[in-house]
Amino acid sequence: MIFIIRSLMLLLASCAFVVHAADSGWLRYAQNSHAEVRLRTAAHGNDHQLLLDIRLQPGWKTYWRTPGEGGVAPEIRWNTPGVQAQWLWPAPARFDVSGLTTQGYKGDVTLPITLSNLPGNALAGTLTLSTCSDVCILTDFPFSLDLRQPAETDFARDFAQAMGQIPPQSGLTDQLEASFVNDHLEIRAQRQQGWRNPALFFDYPPGSMLSAPQISVQGDTVTARVPVTDEWGETAPDLRGKTLSLVIADGDIAQQSSVVIGAQPLFDSEGQRATLWSVLLLALLGGLILNLMPCVLPVLAIKLSTLVRQQGQTRRQTRQQFLASSAGILFSFMLLALLMTGLRLSGQALGWGIQFQSGGFLLLMVGVMFLFSASLFDLLHFRLPSGLSTRLATQGGDGLAGHFGQGAFATLLATPCSAPFLGTAVAYALTAPLPQLWLLFVALGIGMSLPWLLVAAIPGMARCLPRPGRWMVHLRTGLGLMMLLATLWLVTLLIPHWGAAFAGALAAILLLVLFGWLLRKRALQQAGLLFITLTLAGALFLMTRIVPEEERLDWQPLTEAAIYQALQQDKRVFVDVTADWCITCKVNKSRVLNQPDVRAALKADDVVLLRGDWTQPDPAIGEFLRRRDRVAIPFNQIYGPALPDGQILSPLLSREAVITTLSEAKK
Repeated sequence: MIFIIRSLMLLLASCAFVVHAADSGWLRYAQNSHAEVRLRTAAHGNDHQLLLDIRLQPGWKTYWRTPGEGGVAPEIRWNTPGVQAQWLWPAPARFDVSGLTTQGYKGDVTLPITLSNLPGNALAGTLTLSTCSDVCILTDFPFSLDLRQPAETDFARDFAQAMGQIPPQSGLTDQLEASFVNDHLEIRAQRQQGWRNPALFFDYPPGSMLSAPQISVQGDTVTARVPVTDEWGETAPDLRGKTLSLVIADGDIAQQSSVVIGAQPLFDSEGQRATLWSVLLLALLGGLILNLMPCVLPVLAIKLSTLVRQQGQTRRQTRQQFLASSAGILFSFMLLALLMTGLRLSGQALGWGIQFQSGGFLLLMVGVMFLFSASLFDLLHFRLPSGLSTRLATQGGDGLAGHFGQGAFATLLATPCSAPFLGTAVAYALTAPLPQLWLLFVALGIGMSLPWLLVAAIPGMARCLPRPGRWMVHLRTGLGLMMLLATLWLVTLLIPHWGAAFAGALAAILLLVLFGWLLRKRALQQAGLLFITLTLAGALFLMTRIVPEEERLDWQPLTEAAIYQALQQDKRVFVDVTADWCITCKVNKSRVLNQPDVRAALKADDVVLLRGDWTQPDPAIGEFLRRRDRVAIPFNQIYGPALPDGQILSPLLSREAVITTLSEAKK
């Protein structure tokens, strides 16, 4: 009897392994705790519908139907012969790691699949899933489903929701074109409603690999250039006449598209040349106006000091000195172009004045500025080695290396400013091909050095100042005070890097050294004037920094999601991207944003204030600016029900422009 009971139990247990269900339940694999999957199915007419649910741990991803330059797309090997499966894919995201671009998903994702030609009542197979974080794991999940089992009650709803995530074949773009030119795909898409945050995901044509697209938005048109290679990273195959399958997304909206690749360039070369010439003109004007920006006061001090010392020199000497200064300016802009080239090739964020985000650079500039201040107070004299000085003198110059250094130093001090025309020129340069980047930076240098070149062309201008006298000492003292104030301003920029205590101690040490130096030289008048000036400057600084609590504006962190959410609530948005090292930003704040009428407009109930602080490196802010074809700050933009695409304001704000644009942003 016991033998019979045991035999029946073994029979029932063995049957349990062949009983199938319409839901596999969550499948896990002991060697991969970062992912779990579930398969569910239900009949749909003569066919079946299948849902593949994937759960991923934070930091892990899996792949789209075209994984990109790495990874493997999910795949099912069917044990049931003859099964025909059509996979449907939600819009993916792009992941760039170590120079490789991939396309896939993070978190939870559901893939709907339609099945046909099922030969029986059982469905079995093995799902192969690739999951990656710092490492990649390829996992097999065997499964079996009993097609005779009824579907769970919420299957139809879940399948409908999954299908709602599949990009349709229309509804986003009004026009789509593609062309293959010089180993690059050129893509142009138009949308009457405009674009917010476009993205493109490609099915690679056979034998090709496509890199991440370089996307640009202008009004209702988005353009993209996509580098193409073969599967080995070498010469690209000819894609002309082939069909390109791609998904175009803009925020939460996506569209599955296909287009035949043409051979004619989409980006008109004549138009490009015209654009380049216009941007070159903007670069010249931007460099010239840079001389007048508030952050260039120390530069003006250097220039005036140079002019003072021109008394009694020959025209030839004056010409050589100003040509040397112009060469220093051009040399510095070439160094900036080299820096930007290196950052672009390394995939780092680009921006005008980003060197001021480095604490080490700021500390170096503090030291150099302090030495310049001491020189203007006649406490320090820069002397070259005797042999070099003799050689320069015999060539007609008087310390040409010093004048070259003045021009180079002037450029470094000018880079925190974004003058009118400058932002447009720099933005174009940092997204243009590298030869154009260098050409535009040279144009910027020529523009900034035009006043110096003018004096070099007409040396008599340098002798238009009054005859030498005691006024020169007073002028040098005033210029030294200006340079010292600029030095202390640079010290305040060190606060985000090393704290207020360090900055305060450094400022105190510099001032004590300078006072002691002056007292030792018995320059009591200069020391007293220095003390009065610094006292007044400190009081003014405190007055501008201390804002009554009731007058503070309610600034929120800047994100694309915050802009979208405010627009969904029919609110207006004022965007301000600023930095402690941006002098123009501080001028805008004092001259415009802190004015009573502007503050009243910004404090309206339907106005949301979003501020991005770029004092230190922040990739999110760099990306925010790049999407708007900007690389320099200050940056201000106003959104609203009547301005859903946003209106970018001039770098130099005006009260009228802010108030008027805010009013126009209403419905």
